[in-house]
Amino acid sequence: MKVILRENVDNLGKTGDIVKVSDGYARNFLLPRNLVFVADENNVAAIEHHKKALAKKRERDNTEAREVAKKIEGYSVTIARKVGENEKLFGSVTTSDIAEALTKGGFKVDRRSISLAEPIKQLGVVTVPLKLTGDVTAQVKVWVVQET
Repeated sequence: MKVILRENVDNLGKTGDIVKVSDGYARNFLLPRNLVFVADENNVAAIEHHKKALAKKRERDNTEAREVAKKIEGYSVTIARKVGENEKLFGSVTTSDIAEALTKGGFKVDRRSISLAEPIKQLGVVTVPLKLTGDVTAQVKVWVVQET
């Protein structure tokens, strides 16, 4: 089934793209969540008309994301945790903890945009990538320190 994306969908495409997906994926996942239109003649003609506006919106979003990325890369996050033997943490530092610390710093970041391979379980400095848009990523330094 051919569909037109209403929003950016990971591993599928960007807003306005016409993609072919399986019927079940479209009916059971994409259509109920209003992520796509069915690509019939009328919708294809309408989306072609709106492609220029979508391109301008994407460029504006990428420009804003680059500015935010510059600010985030100049910022570092400090998270304090209780520590046991060999500087191992009780628990771990997760994407939610990093997102909360960035929010306190004045940056609105969704925890799902933080690319952390596995939770941080040691003291020290870790550079964590943030995916702001499909094209723009930023690196933030996370300092994990001992709680006093």
